[in-house]
Amino acid sequence: MTGNHKNTTITRRRALAVAGGTVAAGGLAAAGYQSAFADTTTSTAKATTTATATSSASSGTCMELMSSVTEGPYYLDGALVRKNITEGKSGVPLTLRLTVVDATDGCTPVPGAAVEIWHCDAWGYYSGYTTANPGGSAPAESEDGSTANDKTYLRGYQVANAGGVVKFETIVPGWYTPRTCHIHLKVHTGGAKEDGTYEGGKVNYTGQLFFDDEIAESIFALEPYSKHTGSYTKLADDMVYDGGGASSGLLTLKAVHKKDPSKGYKGFLTLGIDPDAENTGAGGGGGGGGTPPSGAPAPSSSPSA
Repeated sequence: MTGNHKNTTITRRRALAVAGGTVAAGGLAAAGYQSAFADTTTSTAKATTTATATSSASSGTCMELMSSVTEGPYYLDGALVRKNITEGKSGVPLTLRLTVVDATDGCTPVPGAAVEIWHCDAWGYYSGYTTANPGGSAPAESEDGSTANDKTYLRGYQVANAGGVVKFETIVPGWYTPRTCHIHLKVHTGGAKEDGTYEGGKVNYTGQLFFDDEIAESIFALEPYSKHTGSYTKLADDMVYDGGGASSGLLTLKAVHKKDPSKGYKGFLTLGIDPDAENTGAGGGGGGGGTPPSGAPAPSSSPSA
C-alpha cells in the first residue's frame, strides 16, 4: 500500500503503543547515534573535508566550481536553524560535515554561509508531502511510530563557522521512484538568522548529495528501509547525478562500524561555490525534479517556525 492518510495539525502525537512496536523494529538509530554523532573538533572536520575536496588536485590549485541543479518538487520555505533534523524519524544515523569554499578565490572558506538541507525519510516520504506516493510498496508515513512534525522533519539550516564548516545530524534517506538516494541542499549568503529560521540574502548554489550504490543498498536491506519494496534507481541511471564524483555531490562516507552498517555513517563533502552567483534551482536547471508516480501534492502550508 502507498499510504494516503489525513494530515494532522502542526505536531503529530502518536500513541506510545504504536511507537513501541514500530520503533522496536525500525529504531536502528538508538545506539548508533551516540557513536555516529560523536563530536570531533572543528579543526579535524575542516581538515578532513578540505582533504576530500582537494585530494585529486595538484598543490596550489582549487576544486572546480560545482554546478547547480534543480531544487526538485519538495522544497519548502522556512526550515529551522538546527543541527539535528531527525525529529525521531527512524533510520541509519548519518552525520554530515560540509565545508563551503569560494571556488573563484583559491577555495577560501565562506564563513557565515547558511547551508540548508532536506530529504525524505526511510520510506521515501518528505515532510509537507506525506501523502505523495513514493513508488513501489510502502507503509503509510503515519505508521512509522514517530512524533515527527509533518511539516518540518528532515529539514534544516546550519550557519558555517570561520572555517566554512557546518554539521548536521540526520538519517540516511530512503528512496522514491524514479530517483536514487539523495539529499537536497542550498547554500545561502547575505542573510541572517531570524525567528528560528534564516531570512534574506540570496541562494548561491542549489545541489544534491549522493550515496554510493553499494552502501545505499546495504542500508536499504535493513529495517525500517526494507519495508519499502520496489525498483531502486542506481547512480548511473539517475536523472540528476552526472557521474562527476565529489564535484557532482557524491559524498565520502565512513562507516562508524565497518561490519555493521546499522551503526551509522559519517559523510563529508566540500562545496565549491561562487558567492557572487545566484541560483535557486527553481523551475528546473540541471536535470529533472523526479516526481513520484502519483505526483507531489502541494503542501497545506510552509513549516512553522
